[in-house]
Amino acid sequence: MDELCRRLNVNMTIVIKMKLVALIPLAAAMIAASSCNNSGKQSEEPRSVRITEPVDAGGEKTHSFAARINEADRISLGFKTAGEITSINAKDGQRVAKGQLLATLDDVDYKLGVEALQIQYDQLSDEVERMTSLYERNSISANDYEKAKAGLDQLRAQLEVNKNKLAYTKLYAPMDGVVESVDFSVNEMVNAGTPVFTFLDMSSLVVETDIPVSEYERKADFSEFKCRTRDGKTYPLELKSIAPRPDGNQLYHVKFSFVDKTGNALTPGTNADVLITCSGDGDSVMTIPLSSIFHDGENACVWVYGDDGTLSKRTITFSGKDDEGRAIVTSGLSCDEKIVKAGARSLKDGEKVKVLPEPSRTNIGGLL
Repeated sequence: MDELCRRLNVNMTIVIKMKLVALIPLAAAMIAASSCNNSGKQSEEPRSVRITEPVDAGGEKTHSFAARINEADRISLGFKTAGEITSINAKDGQRVAKGQLLATLDDVDYKLGVEALQIQYDQLSDEVERMTSLYERNSISANDYEKAKAGLDQLRAQLEVNKNKLAYTKLYAPMDGVVESVDFSVNEMVNAGTPVFTFLDMSSLVVETDIPVSEYERKADFSEFKCRTRDGKTYPLELKSIAPRPDGNQLYHVKFSFVDKTGNALTPGTNADVLITCSGDGDSVMTIPLSSIFHDGENACVWVYGDDGTLSKRTITFSGKDDEGRAIVTSGLSCDEKIVKAGARSLKDGEKVKVLPEPSRTNIGGLL
């Protein structure tokens, strides 16, 4: 009896295993079919995008160009006379004020020259004074008197020259600025005019940038200039000069000066943006987000959203950014059209999309 039960249990186990083996392919097929159906549904689901409309910018265009704030001038400072340097009173990078003593020369010989001429001048001056009295009494000839006066005048000029040379042994800062480099040391000999310091004129600052040919050709339409620093502050500018010839990259170098003194407090060498506003010429000018633009080869394009939800690629012409960082479009769009706001690179021509609603300004993050 026990043997019969044992055999029955074995047979039932075999049957159950065979049924399970038969069910595995069926389950796999059902999973695969379900996966295919879900994949088909996902592929048919349109992608979501946000759209926006071009903004009419009116007749004026404001273009932004990368710029740099620089010192007004970079000059070399040297003594007006030759000699041995006895002191250097400034160092690299030091800010100095106008009239501050920068360096001195050995002035011993110059002082002796002044003293010797001063003695000669005083002596001749006394003689001329006596001769004047004699001349007034007609005791000497007019010719002798005029020669004495001429000799005194000549000696006076020589004395003034030597006094100037003595004064030239001291070198002063000609204006407020910064000593960029000291090129000589104490005890070295220098000639007249030899550069001892490289000096940055900080009495005023300039803003320098480069503009393309398209902007240069419209320089007559320039109406306003501003400098925008990295902290977002703006300063009015005045056009100082435009290079008459472009560089190797076909860019024209432009210099601006600050209209008021507040801009002179900025730090030379820092980066900024120059905002150039051009007066209108009747063209339709719009602004769009920079994120809406993508490039197809050399062409700038946007995705135009149709009424049926289909996207179409549109080539546009844009010329830089405005003072808010938006792209300035001069052709290819109208203000009543809708374009994709972001994610333009991943879309395709003729693709149907779903528009996402703009988030509420009073419900940030959709928490309510």
